[in-house]
Amino acid sequence: MRPEESAGPAPQRMARSIQRALMAIGLLAVVLTAAAAAVLFHGAYGVQVDRDLERMTRAVAVGYQSAETPDPESLAGYLPGSPLRLTLIDADGSVLFDSEHKDETDMDNHLSRPEISEALQAGEGRSVRESPTLGAETHYYALRMENGQILRLAEETSSMWASYNRVLPLLAGGGAVVLLAAWAVGLWLTRRLVRPITAMAEHLDTIEANVPYEELIPLAHTIQSDRRLRENNEAMRREFTANVSHELKTPLTSISGFAELLETGMAKPADVPVFGQRIHREAGRMIRLVSDILQLSQLDGMQQAQGGALPERTPLDLGVLARDVSATMTMNARKAYVSLLCEDAPAPVLGSRDMLTELITNLCDNAIRYNRPGGHVVLRTGTDRSGASWFEVEDNGIGIPQDAQARVFERFYRVDKSRSKATGGTGLGLAIVKHIAALHGAHIDLRSIVGTGTTIRVTFPAPEKT
Repeated sequence: MRPEESAGPAPQRMARSIQRALMAIGLLAVVLTAAAAAVLFHGAYGVQVDRDLERMTRAVAVGYQSAETPDPESLAGYLPGSPLRLTLIDADGSVLFDSEHKDETDMDNHLSRPEISEALQAGEGRSVRESPTLGAETHYYALRMENGQILRLAEETSSMWASYNRVLPLLAGGGAVVLLAAWAVGLWLTRRLVRPITAMAEHLDTIEANVPYEELIPLAHTIQSDRRLRENNEAMRREFTANVSHELKTPLTSISGFAELLETGMAKPADVPVFGQRIHREAGRMIRLVSDILQLSQLDGMQQAQGGALPERTPLDLGVLARDVSATMTMNARKAYVSLLCEDAPAPVLGSRDMLTELITNLCDNAIRYNRPGGHVVLRTGTDRSGASWFEVEDNGIGIPQDAQARVFERFYRVDKSRSKATGGTGLGLAIVKHIAALHGAHIDLRSIVGTGTTIRVTFPAPEKT
């Protein structure tokens, strides 16, 4: 069995496609060659016909004029059996002799013929036109002799095509040979091309070691990258599904347990408000989790649909948004015994008001949640030397370990799982921040020291200079 057959239908389809393409190229080459040959043959033959007509006309003229008493009827003996038409025209345009007509008196005056007019003026004349006498395209050459008469030779184009028809079988045979060669070469090239690709496909794990040609190395790298991307996406999907199931299962189990106690009457009257509060808190946690999941799904859809960028952007000021968020989050900060400050400066950006408000809110909320009583959170905005606007949140909280800083923006990743659940976080806030920043073309920088605090800066693209 051939390698391309063992590899499955995909290489076979590729092989057939390559074969058809090469056959089509061969057929096109034959057609174009035949057309070019016809055009070149017609042109070359026409030039040769004109030269032969001139040479033969001058030869006949010399012979005719050398006679002691030139007789027009004697011209019939100069070209016996020739397909050429010989005509003698007087200076006034009347026909004195024509090899195609026995009675010249019936013929029209030839003074208006272009080759005759030209010969009378310049001594010789040429034309290619349809003969009113013969009804076919004809090449003409006319020569003015010393006695003022015009000697003309003519040849029909049909004789040219007759010659071409004699060559046509050779061209057809050559075309068939070319097509056969194209099929054979196509079959050989197809196998040469498909075999290494098939080998690469069969050894994806060691693809670089199975690259037969240096030119295929970029393709091998692309295949490997695509495969790793698919594997990573699949792993993320499984992990996300497992995390969602786990995050939803915990509050649902709690709600179900407290509700069962209330339903069966096992709960004491004094416990009813406590159980109701627990149920309300867990239900709120589920609502926040579902809301964050839906928002992430929406952001993912926008990134895929819009190629990673927002289709419409509104001129905004990060300083104004930061002040609004600071006013909204003040109560939450007070409940956590954390002071919240806002040091805003003008920071113009183009983006979505709702998304950027969500970004600032999530970063501020995260800084409050993972702080300590008596700590502080500072929101800042501004622009750098390049004109790029930025938003920054700084806290003096618990900090993030070095090995966890690269993962804090992943979905459901928590540095301290117990503390995260205690604070009511869903584990999706920073993931939402990452997606919103990506849609705005922004870059996120994180600096953190355990026990000292964390600073996160989001820098937006500088405005384009016009």
